[in-house]
Amino acid sequence: MVSVVQNVAIDCADAYGLAQFWSRVTGQPVDPGCAPGDAETEVLLPEGPVLYFNQVPEPKTIKNRIHLCLRPETSREEEVARLTGIGATHVSDYRNPDGSGWVVLADPEGNEFCVLRSDSDRAEHP
Repeated sequence: MVSVVQNVAIDCADAYGLAQFWSRVTGQPVDPGCAPGDAETEVLLPEGPVLYFNQVPEPKTIKNRIHLCLRPETSREEEVARLTGIGATHVSDYRNPDGSGWVVLADPEGNEFCVLRSDSDRAEHP
């Protein structure tokens, strides 16, 4: 017997507000049963676990021990520009001259996530 990952829980100060950001990142809807002010909110992904936002009283203070890694449908550079345009901030850059590597961004509450190379980026620079 095994366990199935039900959700990825993200602690935050504004569950619904942060879910709105991640809904825009993933292009997937916030659970229609959720509303502004809810202490728990979900973004419903078509495959895999749900993104679950849980309102907590304490602020984020250190680097995430678990984070999301995104593989964009467009190029990595286009996706980094899109994400910073909707509220993400640049944290670190691990891109290499050969095209490999990733970019670390943070969501509006400071939770880090990575943007990897897209499939087209990988095909262009294996």
